[in-house]
Amino acid sequence: MVEQITKGIKISVQTFFDGILYDRYQVRYAFGYKVTIENQSNDSVQLKSRFWKIKDALNKTETVEGEGVIGKKPVIKPGEKHTYQSGCLLNTPFGAMSGYYNMINFTSTRKFRVQIPSFKLSAPFALN
Repeated sequence: MVEQITKGIKISVQTFFDGILYDRYQVRYAFGYKVTIENQSNDSVQLKSRFWKIKDALNKTETVEGEGVIGKKPVIKPGEKHTYQSGCLLNTPFGAMSGYYNMINFTSTRKFRVQIPSFKLSAPFALN
């Protein structure tokens, strides 16, 4: 698990290998990740959008951005957490992801960015 705190918002990420898929005669490696967003600040916040950079072992990079996470824009009160699970497909059994969430502080009405720590994706069979 990797963790990082930005402006009182703690991001924790756990990853797992989800299997191999065959898509149009191409092997794809499925990975999942579980993200916990914990509000350790004194103010309620809302996650408005996300940005991900997904890189495989061949240095192919894909960016993903959009509103909310899995169709939600959670409001997280002080001391509360929001957890969700998602995934990605890679062309290689190794890769990495990083990114950020755009959030808003309800007390100050200020927008701010919360870093998502970089984390590795690796298929267990490919490790020494």
